[in-house]
Amino acid sequence: MDAVDALNEIAFWLERDLAPAYKVRAFRNAASVIAGMTDDDVAAQVRDGRLRRMKGIGDRTFEVIRQALDGRVPDYLIALREGAEQLPGGELHALLRGDLHSHTDWSDGGSPLEAMAQAARLLGREYLAVTDHSPNLTIANGLTAERLAHQVDLIDAANEHTGDGFRLLAGIEVDILEDGTLDQEPEMLAQLDVVVASVHSKLRSEAAAMTRRMLRAIEDPHTDVLGHCTGRLVTGARGTRPESEFDAARVFAACAANGVAVEINSRPERQDPPDDLIRRALDAGCLFSIDSDAHAPGQLDFLRYGAARAEATGVPADRIVTTWPRERLLEWTGRRR
Repeated sequence: MDAVDALNEIAFWLERDLAPAYKVRAFRNAASVIAGMTDDDVAAQVRDGRLRRMKGIGDRTFEVIRQALDGRVPDYLIALREGAEQLPGGELHALLRGDLHSHTDWSDGGSPLEAMAQAARLLGREYLAVTDHSPNLTIANGLTAERLAHQVDLIDAANEHTGDGFRLLAGIEVDILEDGTLDQEPEMLAQLDVVVASVHSKLRSEAAAMTRRMLRAIEDPHTDVLGHCTGRLVTGARGTRPESEFDAARVFAACAANGVAVEINSRPERQDPPDDLIRRALDAGCLFSIDSDAHAPGQLDFLRYGAARAEATGVPADRIVTTWPRERLLEWTGRRR
């Protein structure tokens, strides 16, 4: 096995398991150290001990490199892969073709476009929407129209150079402002493949105000997905946060009428919407989008959690837009543009 690939894949699985950041960085740094060397150079430095003394190479990363050079899949990587096979997801997880909600280092994610695309390929995805935040979310370095346009150009260029059928989709997680308008220029939104609209502020507003806010956003012709609709947090470093209050019957009826998918957000700390609201959206005739809301490559595998919840609540695969082939998905997102 290629040693650089082995180190990067180990970093991916550690990140997916929410390992400490320093541990993930150790493997990515080691991959960077040897990335410019030939296999013969690395092997020679392993034999004479120089590699072990090199900055950025520790005991565990050295052993991974040595085993890969011996033509083996490193023991540590085997253990991590076996652990991943025991994770939830069920049959529905295997049907997921893509992910419509992810973040890069253009906003509050930690990795560049290329790293997110590489991880999505590793997981067998056919497409990944890049949905960095919009300008109003300054704490997350939200993208102005100019920055977003530049990112779209880079995504287009990346897609021109891929020969494996995988495609990055140009998108945004646009903030739903207090009056229900979307926090980006309509002309810019019209150019995107995917628009996820989410509430990020005033989450404790009265139910009537929150309902009006959400309905206006759902009725906007640019909106494709209603992101993490309750805004709740159930665990994690940010603490917990209760669900926002809104008229679920009216909101889900509007989603169904406008063909807007209700996101099943797969982040462990969100699990949003809760199971009872998934069932209400299902009864209302809504579409769904199982998304990772990944902020790092390893988190793209969070889709397993969303798939397990969708399966447990009886959501049919064909009602989940992320099981659709890319052509069908893009026809749907372009329906109201």
